[in-house]
Amino acid sequence: MKLKIAFVCTGNSCRSQMAEGWARHLGSDVLEVYSAGTHPTDRVNEHAVEVMKEAGVDLSSHYPKTLEDIPFEIDILIKMGCGVVCPFVPNKYEEDWGLEDPVGKPIDEFRKIRDIIKSKTIELMEKVRNGSYV
Repeated sequence: MKLKIAFVCTGNSCRSQMAEGWARHLGSDVLEVYSAGTHPTDRVNEHAVEVMKEAGVDLSSHYPKTLEDIPFEIDILIKMGCGVVCPFVPNKYEEDWGLEDPVGKPIDEFRKIRDIIKSKTIELMEKVRNGSYV
C-alpha cells in the first residue's frame, strides 16, 4: 500500500509543485503524491516548470490546488516553509522544510531550491523505503 504524501505551501506555484514533481519522479512506487496551497495562485510559476524540465521532470500539466483538493488524511505532510500557519491537515508524520520562496528572484534561485528539494526528497524516500519516516 502506498503512503499518501502532501507538499503544502502558500501559492502551490513553485516549491510544493517542484516537490510533487520530484516525489512522483523518484517515489511513485511507494507514494501517492499531492501538493496544495493555502492561497493558490492561478498557475504554476514558469521558472519552476523550466528548471524542473532541465532536470528531466515535466510539470507542464500541473496546476495550483487547494487543501480541499487533496485527501482529508495524509500519511506524510511536508510544509515547504510558507511563513504562515497552515490549517491543520490530519497526518501521521510532519516536517517543515523551511525553504525560501524563489518567486520574483533570478532563475538560478529556482535551480538552487530545485536541487535542495531533490536532495530532501531523496532523503525522505530512503526513510519511507526503510520504514523509518516516523
